[in-house]
Amino acid sequence: MDINKKLSEELGVKVSQIEAAIKLMDEGCTIPFIARYRKEVTGSLNDEVLRNLDERLTHYRNLEARKETVLKAIEIQGKLTPELKKAIEAAETLVAIEDLYRPYKQKRRTRAMIAREKGLEGLANIITLQMTKKSMEEEAKAYLSEEVSSVEDALAGAKDIIAENIADEADYRKYIRDFTFRQGLIVSEKKAKAEDSVYEMYYEFEEKINKIPGYRILALNRGEKEKILAVKISVDEEKIHSYLNRKIVRGNNKNTEKYLVEAYEDAYKRLIAPAVEREIRSELTEKAEDEAIKVFGKNLEQLLLQPPIAGHVVLGWDPAFRTGCKLAVVDATGKVLDTVVVYPTAPQNKVEQAKKTVKAMIKKYGITLISIGNGTASRESEAIVAEMLGEIKEPVSYIITNEAGASVYSASKLAQEEFPNFDVGQRSAASIARRVQDPLAELVKIEPKAIGVGQYQHDMNQKKLSGALAGVVEDTVNHVGVDLNTASASLLEYVSGINKTIAKNIITYREANGSFKTRKELLKVAKLGPKAYEQCAGFLRIRGGKQPLDATAVHPESYKAAESLLAELGYDKNSLSEKGFAGISKKVRDKKAMAKKLGIGAETFADMLAELEKPGRDPRSDMPKPLLRKDVMTMEDLKEGMVLTGTVRNVIDFGAFVDIGVHQDGLVHISQLADKYVKHPLDVVAIGDVVEVKVLSVDVKKKRIALSMKNV
Repeated sequence: MDINKKLSEELGVKVSQIEAAIKLMDEGCTIPFIARYRKEVTGSLNDEVLRNLDERLTHYRNLEARKETVLKAIEIQGKLTPELKKAIEAAETLVAIEDLYRPYKQKRRTRAMIAREKGLEGLANIITLQMTKKSMEEEAKAYLSEEVSSVEDALAGAKDIIAENIADEADYRKYIRDFTFRQGLIVSEKKAKAEDSVYEMYYEFEEKINKIPGYRILALNRGEKEKILAVKISVDEEKIHSYLNRKIVRGNNKNTEKYLVEAYEDAYKRLIAPAVEREIRSELTEKAEDEAIKVFGKNLEQLLLQPPIAGHVVLGWDPAFRTGCKLAVVDATGKVLDTVVVYPTAPQNKVEQAKKTVKAMIKKYGITLISIGNGTASRESEAIVAEMLGEIKEPVSYIITNEAGASVYSASKLAQEEFPNFDVGQRSAASIARRVQDPLAELVKIEPKAIGVGQYQHDMNQKKLSGALAGVVEDTVNHVGVDLNTASASLLEYVSGINKTIAKNIITYREANGSFKTRKELLKVAKLGPKAYEQCAGFLRIRGGKQPLDATAVHPESYKAAESLLAELGYDKNSLSEKGFAGISKKVRDKKAMAKKLGIGAETFADMLAELEKPGRDPRSDMPKPLLRKDVMTMEDLKEGMVLTGTVRNVIDFGAFVDIGVHQDGLVHISQLADKYVKHPLDVVAIGDVVEVKVLSVDVKKKRIALSMKNV
């Protein structure tokens, strides 16, 4: 198989681009580095295409490795024919390879194997060839022995051999698998002892295999795992029997026909159908997981790219009932100033005392924003906060913050190191406060899958999920850039070329030397060699350092070109500030000629100009700003037809959940997202989007709110 050509077809890019990207990856370059600083080499392949390329390349290389293993195993047996070798080399899926290998694979002891040991293969061949004029009972008598005591036993053993031969035929398996996928149904029903549950719609359910959406596959799998559902594949067996009959029963030999029919029916029922069902369900699950991981990744990216709410002293509010609400005051730099526990919720209900405490903290620390976690007792806490804000003169707002993963972080080793004198509640409150100040810096401290912006993440292949989400975090961190002198080790370890060890070594160097004055100093950090420096330097920012270009995304390898450009245009590089050189791109009349003169590519030159115009620009500034609130509504306040502004909290395959300020997120079903056909909700909305929605219906008892974005 020509892997590069195959990848080119799959990804819709040129073979030369594929070859260039693979070469860079094999040399140890990271995806963020290739996407940002090797655009000329790859033809500007972005990080999403490069991630897909990396994943598919690994898949095809593993496939080729399996082919080599299979070819060697068959060759050792002396059974590798030129035709078989060609077929294996041409196989494009693991299933196809395993089908071809099946007859030569070392099997556990089977019924056919036992029959062969009893000397019944000759009888099986007589039936298969369909040439005999004798009755099979008469033919079978010649095969009686101490181990085969009757004609019936001999014929049964022969049929076992024929059934296994049929099951091992790659063409038969492929046809049956393809037919089942095209024509079959996936069927589920309620198990006898199962009670009413969220799987109610699957109690009497069937859908065509080739039409069923991924989220239903994952729901069925979970219902089956929880022993609520019985799930199976249903297909027209008569049509499969008819196909096998055409392939196996030739001529019109009444002596052998009966035995061949019994053999292929047994082969299908006992050997082929169960395997095909496993393979198809495994394929459906893998595809559903890949789709779900993709959605999770997009959601995670949007969440990480939420714009920071800078310049606020924030009160983090971790709500709870019995144990009280944990509060933490965090200054504008993220430093924790104070923590306290209040008990305004049941069973204590000390509302006035809690208000008094919070009002005093607002005055003492100049709090301007309260970040309330959206967990247990959030609604009750929100009502108290909204009421309190109406009683004070200070300009304070509140925001409901997704606290998913806060409990995971607060109990982690990292949190213990960061806040050794805090309990888990205090750490959680501090994290909820910091999440609005710099979501990216705080969320990277949590295992990505614990952030909870997807579906069925606990049911998936955890290694694949973790790998994909780590890639999303890595791309996002490098897209935004990292302040070398303030970043935590958790943030640094996601920077291109930097691992956990190097991240800790950077912190150690920083603590020993005060701060980094130039990017070049990174080469003094333990275990950070020239290759790692090449990969990471452009993504790390130093503000107010000795080299002004260190505050930009211009890579050190392009400093000479950047300085030459500034000198030619009459700029002093030492005048480069956060405001940049406005209008610099307009001063270059022939950009292509200038890039050539400077000895750099056109794409690198374009990126350089953009950076010099707006140094270290934060791409998060383009994202929708979070909604700050001062009042509160309840579900009972909602009326059909009411139009509200809300924030998209989660996007799933069948719609989007929107926070409209009533604690319970409402669902905008995919059919209500737009006036036109929507293939997937991500085509219309993303996490963090501020949208206008209309209330379609409210079910207070079931806590369900149906919303629409049509005609709003």
